[in-house]
Amino acid sequence: MAKTIKIMQVRSTNGCKEDQKRTVRSLGLHRIREVREIVDNESVRGMIFKVKHLVEIVEE
Repeated sequence: MAKTIKIMQVRSTNGCKEDQKRTVRSLGLHRIREVREIVDNESVRGMIFKVKHLVEIVEE
């Protein structure tokens, strides 16, 4: 069973660069305070790092 990570969008993508908007969408996030549980791997960690000012990792 693959390890998962929960992320939450905490800021809007308004005013952000287009590639950052696409990265947030590809993580499955569409609105503020929305939480998604996704597989934790290097590519996802890189995407989170790219938009770290817009999302945060949710601890349980």
